[in-house]
Amino acid sequence: MMPTSPLSRRDLAEVVEHAKEAFGSLRDARIFVTGGTGFFGHWLLETLLHANETMGLRVEATVLTRNADAFRSKSPHLANSRCISLLEGDIRSFQFPDKAHTHILHAATDSSTSRPEAPAYELAESIIGGTRHILQFALHTGARRLLYTSSGAVYGRSTTLLHTPETFHGASDPLLLQSSYDEGKRMAEHLCVAYAHDKPLAPVVARCFAFVGPHLPLDQHFAIGNFIKAAIQKQPIKINGDGSPRRSWLYMSDLAAWLWTMLVFGEKNRAYNVGSDKGYTIREAASITASTLRPDASGSSGLPIQIAGIPNAQAPLNSYVPSIDRAREELGLEVTVPLREALLRTAEWHGYQPSAGS
Repeated sequence: MMPTSPLSRRDLAEVVEHAKEAFGSLRDARIFVTGGTGFFGHWLLETLLHANETMGLRVEATVLTRNADAFRSKSPHLANSRCISLLEGDIRSFQFPDKAHTHILHAATDSSTSRPEAPAYELAESIIGGTRHILQFALHTGARRLLYTSSGAVYGRSTTLLHTPETFHGASDPLLLQSSYDEGKRMAEHLCVAYAHDKPLAPVVARCFAFVGPHLPLDQHFAIGNFIKAAIQKQPIKINGDGSPRRSWLYMSDLAAWLWTMLVFGEKNRAYNVGSDKGYTIREAASITASTLRPDASGSSGLPIQIAGIPNAQAPLNSYVPSIDRAREELGLEVTVPLREALLRTAEWHGYQPSAGS
């Protein structure tokens, strides 16, 4: 297993600057982190270490991992830190550590693509069972705050709204097998509220949409990751559908700053959308990726874009773009990195520098 590269000092500094007040409130805290080996987890741990280093916070973190040796091999710059302790175990059954923890960051999740051959019910059971065990630990250890990273999928995989607010009560069809992830996330949100009822624990829900940045896998089901990979390899960008669905992507430095802020300042039993409210069609996103990472001499796209589907003008709007008014108004959060800059930074982390006519 090849080690992963640390994040750039620029990205780390931006997160600490944008979440400085939240980090300051975490001084001397002990945080329990799930999902520390994943896309979100790497950003959360690396930015926490940078805040510790630059602000003298003395924060300690316990990171739950299924395989501690694999984590050490993949991310030695994290695993070898003196302020990080690894706890090996399954999220549904790990033994509670003896040390008390003040905060819980529950960022672990399975996905339908991690084990596609597994029965659909195993995905929902993993999400719900893991969250139940984390909540039991939160009450056992006396944690004051818990942030649960849920998903915009709780609204359904698409809506006919240009921007979906937290007050939208639509949902996926619970009778479809492909709704296992969505329904698991919905039930896990409810468990957070139910377990904290009449307790001092303050759970906050982050409904996360789509993201781009270092550590994003370029060979999985993430459309923007596939586009970046094609551009780096100078291959045509392929779209399986008609390119009309609307999506948005938040850069990971913004995500990390938002999650740290929500952990500390989010209102108890409240959900906040996390994502960019700047929506693009899939076709537009492919074109932006091509012109940003493979520009021709005129600055336009230097890559062909192949679209398999035929647009249907009568089809309803298919949008997966959040309203972020609540995060803006209540927590002062903003999107600070536009999509083109996010694409450039992601490609740069993978060792690619675009040039005109490349």
